[in-house]
Amino acid sequence: MVTKDSIIGDVLDQYPETAQYFLEIGMHCLGCPSARNETVAQACMVHGVNADELIADINEFLAKNA
Repeated sequence: MVTKDSIIGDVLDQYPETAQYFLEIGMHCLGCPSARNETVAQACMVHGVNADELIADINEFLAKNA
């Protein structure tokens, strides 16, 4: 399960297929060390995205593809 406090690098390492969701919010720097160390909440704040909606989308995707 992904939360606001999840570190993006950890999420991508465990669930690489979630990269599409980060790319959709304009986060094209997924390989950048600073981006990989941000929490989901921090990335959403920087990109002007609702963290709760992104997390819900990611967790729904993970539940369907478990």
